[in-house]
Amino acid sequence: METSSFASRFGADAGGAGSPVPERDVEAYQARGVVVLRGAFRDWVETLRSGVAAVMADPSPFERTVRPDDGSPPFFQDYCNWDRIEGFRRFVFESPAGAIAAALMRSAQARFFHEHVLVKEPGTTVETPWHHDQPYYCMAGEKTVSLWVALDPVARETSVEYVGGSHRWGRTFRPMRFNGTDLFVDDRSERVPDISARRDEYDLAGWEMEPGDAVAFSFRTLHGAPGNVSESVRRRAFTARFVGDDAVFRDLGGLGSPPFRDLGLRDGEPLAGPAFPVVHPGAPTGT
Repeated sequence: METSSFASRFGADAGGAGSPVPERDVEAYQARGVVVLRGAFRDWVETLRSGVAAVMADPSPFERTVRPDDGSPPFFQDYCNWDRIEGFRRFVFESPAGAIAAALMRSAQARFFHEHVLVKEPGTTVETPWHHDQPYYCMAGEKTVSLWVALDPVARETSVEYVGGSHRWGRTFRPMRFNGTDLFVDDRSERVPDISARRDEYDLAGWEMEPGDAVAFSFRTLHGAPGNVSESVRRRAFTARFVGDDAVFRDLGGLGSPPFRDLGLRDGEPLAGPAFPVVHPGAPTGT
């Protein structure tokens, strides 16, 4: 079994007895909605790379590859493959991801929500538009975290950027497809502000990263990314998403992304069931 050395590197700086995350990172995450975790999954890079290769060779029905009109290389995406890709399943249940997620969320429990594979080939011009993830999801709750794990070196100019503090704005932005069309109509949401045109007005965060580094960010944190300007380096990433002990089901009628259907849950009920296993604390039970 693979293990991560992330927790052992901090000793007395860890956030309380048994915490795998330094308290300073927990506080930064709570305040800013995003924090970088250096080397958190260094020991899992090869496992996740193998899983990404397996998914790209045999994509799921959820696969979404963007092929630019300008003929530049594609941007591959796929999700919800953890139950059929052994390396992903091992990461979910055997890596420290669940414990790290619980610590960052300040939650007694971490429940796995889903995973997302993103591969920007060298030279792709496809940008990831500014958005936050919460409106796309069939859940509600304040305790959330995504762990975006770099599987290749990421230069600062190709990194995802995050708007620090935006998770606390109390605003909901319209869920859009990355081609600019509405995923579904939500009258309670608003258009995302033009972050790129007013960069100096926001607390923008982004990092140069090495394989195994991770960025943790809230489902409500605005983020976006440029194309991959590198001529030779892919930008493979594996994102694992978790919810805490306040998560409830939000009925989107199967219109969300992922389009979870037939979960047997009613609106407002605790998010539970085999599709969303508890991964911390304790052994996986599928509950």
